[in-house]
Amino acid sequence: MRTRGRRLKNPMTALAHLPREARDTLFLLAVIGWVILPQLAHLPIWASALAAGVLVWRGWLAVTARPLPGRWWLIVLLVITLAGTWASHRTLLGRDAGVTLVVMLLTLKTLELRARRDALVVFFLGFFTMLTNFFYSQSLGVAAAMLIGLLGLLTALVNAHRPVGQPSLRESARMAGWMALAGAPVMVALFVLFPRFSPLWGIPSDALTGRSGLSSSMEVGNVAKLALDDGIAMRVKFEGEPPPQRDLYFRGPVLSRFDGRNWTARGGGDGFEAAVGPGPADLQVSGAPIRYEVTLEPSNRPWLLTLDVAADAPELPANQRARMTADMQWLTYRPITDLLRYRAQSHPQFRYGLTGWNNRPRRDFAADLQLPPGFNPRTADLAEQLRQSVGDDPQALVRAALERLRTGGYTYTLEPGVNGQHTADEFWFDTKAGFCEHISSAFVVLLRAAGVPARIVTGFQGGELNGVDGYWIVRNADAHAWAEVWYADRGWVRIDPTGAVMPGRIGQFQRLRAPEGFVAGAIGTLSPTLIAQLRATWEAVNNRWNQWVLNYTQSRQFDLLKSLGFESPSWQDLGKLIAGLLTVAALAGIAWARWERSQHDPWLRLLARARRRLGEAGIDTPPQAPPRALVQPVAQSTLPPELRQQLTDWLLALERLRYAPATAGSASLATLQREFQRMAWPRQR
Repeated sequence: MRTRGRRLKNPMTALAHLPREARDTLFLLAVIGWVILPQLAHLPIWASALAAGVLVWRGWLAVTARPLPGRWWLIVLLVITLAGTWASHRTLLGRDAGVTLVVMLLTLKTLELRARRDALVVFFLGFFTMLTNFFYSQSLGVAAAMLIGLLGLLTALVNAHRPVGQPSLRESARMAGWMALAGAPVMVALFVLFPRFSPLWGIPSDALTGRSGLSSSMEVGNVAKLALDDGIAMRVKFEGEPPPQRDLYFRGPVLSRFDGRNWTARGGGDGFEAAVGPGPADLQVSGAPIRYEVTLEPSNRPWLLTLDVAADAPELPANQRARMTADMQWLTYRPITDLLRYRAQSHPQFRYGLTGWNNRPRRDFAADLQLPPGFNPRTADLAEQLRQSVGDDPQALVRAALERLRTGGYTYTLEPGVNGQHTADEFWFDTKAGFCEHISSAFVVLLRAAGVPARIVTGFQGGELNGVDGYWIVRNADAHAWAEVWYADRGWVRIDPTGAVMPGRIGQFQRLRAPEGFVAGAIGTLSPTLIAQLRATWEAVNNRWNQWVLNYTQSRQFDLLKSLGFESPSWQDLGKLIAGLLTVAALAGIAWARWERSQHDPWLRLLARARRRLGEAGIDTPPQAPPRALVQPVAQSTLPPELRQQLTDWLLALERLRYAPATAGSASLATLQREFQRMAWPRQR
C-alpha cells in the first residue's frame, strides 16, 4: 500500500520508470488515438465515447500492471458495438457503418493484447483504419496527419520485433524512418505508373453526401447561409488575361418554377430531366473565346460550372461525358463525387432564346411568366403602376425596376428578417432588405407580374486571385443568384439586380463576412496582410496537392509516357515500364547487399555488437580486445553466476569459430547470431 501511495504522489516519476511492456503499450495506444482522431467527426457520439473510454481503460491497466479483462467483458462490448452500429446506421455494411466497426474493433482488440499474434492483428487494423480516413477527406492536412500515424505504427512494429532488453523508442523510430525512406521510391514509382483503371482506381465516395451549397431549388433565404462559408467550391486557371472580376459569372442551375416561396429548376431534381431535351438551337456566339481550366470540388451534383455560356462541351476525363440543357447549363451523366478537373472555353458575347425547339420564333412563355395565384398582391399592383408609367416595353420596365432598387432605400443584408407568405411584397414594401436571392426573387416576380418573361439563375459570381499560384479561387461565399430577362430582339439577357442595391458586391469583391475570432483578429491588428498571405500560401500548396496527387489521372499517366518517348501509350507500356523498374530495383538491391557483405566481415560485426552490449551493461571492453580477452571482465563482473557462464561460453565459441573452425563442437556463425538474439543481455542500471 505504501508503494502504491508513492506512485500516486509522483505520477511523472512512475511514468519515467515504467516497465517496457507498459511503455510500449502506452505508445501504441497513443498512436491508435492519433489515427482515429480524424474519425471522431464522422463517428456516432457513442462510438467516439466508447473508443476513448476503452483506450483510457487499457492505458490504466498497463500503468497499474493489472490483468486484462476476461472474455465476457469483450463479448459484452462487442454486442454493444454491433447494436450501436445498427441503431446509428440501420445496417452493418457500407462506408459509415464499416468505418465505425473497424474503429471499434481496433480499440477493443487492445483489451486482449496478450501475445505477438494479437499485436500483429492490432497493427493490421491500425494500418487499415489509417486508410479509412481518406474515405472522408483526401486533403493535404489529412495526408500529413496520416503520415505521422504511419511512422508511429512502423515504430511500434519495429519495436515489437526487438524482444530482447528495453530498446529505446527513439532508436526504433529512427529505424522506422529509414525503412519508410527506403520504400519511398518504390511507393512513388507505383503511384506514378500503376494503371488507373477507372472507376476502380480512387477512393469511393458516398453517394448521399454532397458538399455544394447550390441546389436545383432555392428557398428565399437559403443562399444567405452560404455567405459565411469560406470553403472552396472550385479553382479556375485562365489562359492569358483573365476577364474583369465583375464579369465572372459561373452558371449553375436555372430556376423557372415558383410556388410563392420556392424556386425550382424546370427539369426538377438535379436537372437530369432537363438534360433529356435538346439544347438551344439558336445559340450564337461572337468575339474571342476565353479558355480556362476548372478544378471542381466534389458536390454530389451533376453540374459543370462554366463561365457564362460555353458553346462546346467541356473537356472531361476519358470516362465522362457532358450534355447541355435548354437553359445553357452543362451536366455530367453522374454526380460529381470526386475532385474533377476539366477545360472549357466560353464566349462573353452570346445570344440565344429567340427561337423554340422547332426553329420558329418563340411564342410560348407560360413557364417564364408563371406566378402562383393569391401571392404578392402588392407586387402585382406595383407592376401595373410601372406599366402605366413606362409602358409595356420590357427594357423600360427593367430600367424602372432597377431604378426603384437604387433609389428606394433598399439594403443588402444577410438577416432581412423572417419571411412570411408574400416574400416579394415584404421585400418591396416592408423590410426593403435582403440578400441576393431575396432581391432576385422579388425582381423576377415583379417583372413576371408586368408581363416580362424572367427567371432566376444561380451559380457563383466573382472570385479571388491567389497571387502565389495564379489560380482564381471561388468559394461557397461567392454563391450568387441573378435574373435572366427575355427581350424580343436579344433573347435571354443577364440582369443582376443585386448590383443596383449594392454595387460593391459585383466586381469589387465586397462580401458580407462573419466576425473574426480573437486570434485572427489579434494577428490582423498586428499585420493586416499576414493572415491573407498565410492563407494564400496554404491554399496554393493544397492546390498543388489536388492537381498533382488527387487529380493524377489516366491522361496524365499517358502524357508522362509520351514524354518518355512512347508514341501511342497503352496499359501494356505501363506494365512493361513497371516490370523494368522493379527488375532494376531488385538487381540494385542484390548488388548493394553483396557489396556490403564484401566490405564488412560478419564475424567482426557480431563481435562489435557484443562489445556494445557489454559496454551498456557497465563492463569495460577494450576496443581491440579479442573474445578471450573479454572473458575475464565478464567473470569479474557482478552479474549472476548463470549469466556469467552463458556469456563466457558464447565468447569462447565465437573465438573458436574464428581461429579454430575445424575444432569439434565449433558452432556456426548463424548459430551464434541466433544465440546472440536470444541472450538476455544485461543493461547498466
